[in-house]
Amino acid sequence: MSAGSIITLVVIALVVVYAISIYNKLVALKNRFKNAFSQIDVQLQRRYDLIPNLVETAKKYMAHERDTLTAVIEARNEAAAAAKAAANHPDDGKAMRTLGGAESLLGGALGKFFALSENYPDLKANTTMNQLMEELSSTENRVAFARQAFNDAVMEFNTYREQFPNSIIAGGRFQAAELLEIEDQAARKGVKVSFD
Repeated sequence: MSAGSIITLVVIALVVVYAISIYNKLVALKNRFKNAFSQIDVQLQRRYDLIPNLVETAKKYMAHERDTLTAVIEARNEAAAAAKAAANHPDDGKAMRTLGGAESLLGGALGKFFALSENYPDLKANTTMNQLMEELSSTENRVAFARQAFNDAVMEFNTYREQFPNSIIAGGRFQAAELLEIEDQAARKGVKVSFD
């Protein structure tokens, strides 16, 4: 075997090993963002479990607000169904967008619920309601941290798969992952300070 043939075989072997390492890193990054989504899923499930208890506690105080209570439960059910679909396929962009939309609707329904609950002093004084609201607030923070970790993992995966020559190896097998974006209308509004 000539020196040229040996060099050619070594170069081919190096290219194959490099391609395999890119493929393996793509698999690892994909699994990392799927795992990050499973952390979101755990916190969302905890949130979905708290909401019916919150509504049930508020029912006797907010009898006149049945539409709001129903809207919260319906939004919770839609979000839970979207979360289940997304958990089955965290790499499906459509499932992530559906979940983000459902979570936005749930956030809006809960915001309206909390605003209306302010009109019921007995409800605000209820210890069960206060405990549930505290747990829900804590869970919301956990969801936010888990969502940030997921979005970071998705961004790392997408960046790696788009770099050259990784994009060639990724081809059609590794589609871009979708960030989980939840539209929070309250967070977009400016803070109004008043010293009246």
